[in-house]
Amino acid sequence: MVDSRTAPGTAPLLSVAEVEALARRAHAGQQDKAGAPYAGHLAAVADGVRRRGGSPEQIAAAWLHDAVEDGALSRSWLAGAALSPATKDMILAVTKRPGEPVEAYTARILATPGALLVKESDLAHNADPARLAVLDAATRERLTAKYARVRELLGLA
Repeated sequence: MVDSRTAPGTAPLLSVAEVEALARRAHAGQQDKAGAPYAGHLAAVADGVRRRGGSPEQIAAAWLHDAVEDGALSRSWLAGAALSPATKDMILAVTKRPGEPVEAYTARILATPGALLVKESDLAHNADPARLAVLDAATRERLTAKYARVRELLGLA
């Protein structure tokens, strides 16, 4: 992610390793629905993007895909962050907005270059049967249906 073409006097972009460290700090102490450290989910999504051939910008977005939505980092922080505009756009594309219909959310993802791969990896990890197996039946069924609907709207079904 470090871009040697940055304009004179501007800070270089954060590397993927720096974004990973930042994401781990931002989400420190948070747990996923199963009670596991939240950083494990972030790592799995970033690895999924990497395995699917994602760019460094997409991998960085994967590390930060829930940061704004979860309140770990603010929109104003993101606006001023040393990240590429494309990475920022992907992060905001996959950030759910309060009360937003799923159709609008998925349309934004589809309209943002690179964001679909990040969301595909996120959904793959969220819907992992091993992860879902530790949840109670009602939660497991609700989330399975939710993820299937999002996959359908994104053309991933």
